[in-house]
Amino acid sequence: MPQKTTLLIAALSALLTIPAWAGDEASSSPITANISMVNNYLYRGISKTDGGPAVQGGFDLTAANGFYIGAWGSNFSWLGDKGFATGSSLELDTYAGIKNSFETDFTYDAGILHYHYPATYNAGATDADTSEIYGAIGYQWLAAKYSYSLSNAFGVSNSKGTNYLDISANYPISDSGVTLGAHYGKQAYKGSTASDLMAAGQNPSYADYKLSVSWDINRYVFGLAYSRTNAARGVGAYYNVLGKDLGGSAAILSLRRTF
Repeated sequence: MPQKTTLLIAALSALLTIPAWAGDEASSSPITANISMVNNYLYRGISKTDGGPAVQGGFDLTAANGFYIGAWGSNFSWLGDKGFATGSSLELDTYAGIKNSFETDFTYDAGILHYHYPATYNAGATDADTSEIYGAIGYQWLAAKYSYSLSNAFGVSNSKGTNYLDISANYPISDSGVTLGAHYGKQAYKGSTASDLMAAGQNPSYADYKLSVSWDINRYVFGLAYSRTNAARGVGAYYNVLGKDLGGSAAILSLRRTF
């Protein structure tokens, strides 16, 4: 706990002391970066920090033609919490793709993403590293994204082809800096392990839902969200050792700084 507290204080200090860039400078730079704090790191509706806080950040390099590469990291605890691995506290995601617009108010985004979890895995555990390809299309403030796993997905053996559908709306309210958001996602696990779980009455696939509001003040973005899933009871991956539901109702507070 003292180490976590020190880390959070240091991150908060960084968030509040990073100088604001002028709008023209930020928009003309090919590199953008971000740092954030959340009271609970949810990924596709499931807590990766056992309901605890996380410090996160990353950067993107974008070319004029829309090609981009980037990296993003966060602390997490789920591999250790489940006894799957030791020395596992950092998630590092790297990705590359192309994002651009076409016609009027339409956008597209396609790329590849690799989730890396450095750890020493215990006997019988499947490496949680996961590679996905994704494609998205957007219209004004609406977007739909589909992700497809090229490897085993997040520590589930024989799960290539697992996929996730994300449908989101993010509606900005005039020039107030306030954005209202709504999200629906469907995580569908594929392969023999998922089939065996379903045969045993433990369907690992689930849907997640989120409502959110954010307020952007000179690139400091304050967020509040409510999330929940319908992840099946009895599926061990969605509960901690004390039986706490990691995909249940959750209120998420966040502070994000972009520069």
